[in-house]
Amino acid sequence: MEKTLPSIPAKRYFTIGEVGDLCGVKPHVLRYWEQEFTQLRPMKRRGNRRYYQHHEVLMIRRIRELLYDQGFTISGARNKLQEIVQAEREQRRHDESAPIEVIELTVNGGSESDDPVMPAQLHNQLESGAKNGASFSLVHEVRRELLEIRELLRHQV
Repeated sequence: MEKTLPSIPAKRYFTIGEVGDLCGVKPHVLRYWEQEFTQLRPMKRRGNRRYYQHHEVLMIRRIRELLYDQGFTISGARNKLQEIVQAEREQRRHDESAPIEVIELTVNGGSESDDPVMPAQLHNQLESGAKNGASFSLVHEVRRELLEIRELLRHQV
């Protein structure tokens, strides 16, 4: 029976021990995979301590799935990972060249003093985009950060 991996917390950096726990592999395995997979490059700080970012944790989970669940060899997993990365790059290029749909957003009549709420129409459009492969949580996170920036700017003026 396959063990379910824990969700990845919203942090910027993870230690090798945290990544091991999040991905279900031992730290020595992660250090070995760094040598075998050139895409895996954690930042190193004091005393060569490794700090992994969110995208690297996702990549480690993908490597783990290829090796442990799908039965690839290291060489086969390396090749498959390169194929996946290349396909994602091509998809991003395609998405960037696609026309952008503009959504006009007025929150509660557009008054700046109103509480920022996501209108139902925008929420529905984002959810339907998530079903089509777009990342609703990413859009929601960017929106939250923009609202925080707006609030900071409002207090500086």
